[in-house]
Amino acid sequence: QVQLVESGGGLVQAGGSLRLSCAASGRTFSSHDMGWFRQAPGKEREFVAAISWNGGNTGYEDSVKGRFTISRDNAKNAVYLQMNSLKPEDTAVYYCAASTILYSGRNSRDLREYADWGQGTQVTVSS
Repeated sequence: QVQLVESGGGLVQAGGSLRLSCAASGRTFSSHDMGWFRQAPGKEREFVAAISWNGGNTGYEDSVKGRFTISRDNAKNAVYLQMNSLKPEDTAVYYCAASTILYSGRNSRDLREYADWGQGTQVTVSS
């Protein structure tokens, strides 16, 4: 089991940048694929980005490709989401999550394949 705590959210103008961090505790962090998801008011939680357990592969939702970058530092038990060129439609609560399967490498977009979740951090982009 991995405990996750997100930080770095806030209010930013359109075109601005934010860097989200997810601090993990638990000895198996480096064995899990990690994902970022988001949930806007009245909408379902959706996939944003994922990174494989060793950082070798990443995947992005189409609307964030070229604007967002996911990375991880296994020595620090942390995963990050650099968000540039933010748009009002990026407004949501952002969650990090750890994959259920160890050493998967699949970077799944399906939230059902993630067992452990943080509490979320609010990102608000004003127009």
